[in-house]
Amino acid sequence: MSDFNWTCPHCDRAVTISQERMDEVDHLLAISNAVGRRVLKTIFIVCPNPDCRKFTLSAYLHESEWTQYLGEAIGAQLQSWSLIPPSKAKTFPPYIPQALRDDYREACLIQELSPKASATLSRRCLQGILRDYWGVTPGRLVDEIGQIKDKVDSVTWDAIEAVRKIGNIGAHMEKDINVIVDVDPNEADLLVGLVETLLREWYVGREERKKRMGAVVAAATTKTPTPPPKKILPS
Repeated sequence: MSDFNWTCPHCDRAVTISQERMDEVDHLLAISNAVGRRVLKTIFIVCPNPDCRKFTLSAYLHESEWTQYLGEAIGAQLQSWSLIPPSKAKTFPPYIPQALRDDYREACLIQELSPKASATLSRRCLQGILRDYWGVTPGRLVDEIGQIKDKVDSVTWDAIEAVRKIGNIGAHMEKDINVIVDVDPNEADLLVGLVETLLREWYVGREERKKRMGAVVAAATTKTPTPPPKKILPS
């Protein structure tokens, strides 16, 4: 297997995974049953980041067929599961309000099992972000989004608008956040992605700017001033 690029869900670092950092095992169901042969693939990946070194565990269920010349031929993937960590949720720092992090994480956890429940949690998280970060006047989510149009850059606004206009997401934002509106898995995934992006762009971005500016201030205030040149007195 060739090396591949991978982002660790624990430390959010982009790394390269080589063969010695992963362990893959196939478990074959060859017993006669109602649906046919199956192969369950389990894959461990260990993060090479020395500050992390945590592992992930994923499982994939495939169709399979025994052939005389090729042996076991693994077919289409039927299902997949992220076992460790239990979802694709990123770990966000504690300076982001706990309620927002909880809604985001739960939206990721329930995403495959119930897209509409996931979308409802994402919508609530998005509303919480707007009220906490931007201090918008409470109302319908679609109206609260409209209040930040002149406060955000055009790239961010275009991304919000693009997601908002897809499928049933627009209807989602025009109703009370506690009303469950049917969405498909792709729409739920787009909402989770939007929430994740805004948490990173706004909260994490603001904190990183604070650190950079704080470093500049600290350097400026601690720098030893250059002494004035000495005057040469006439002899």
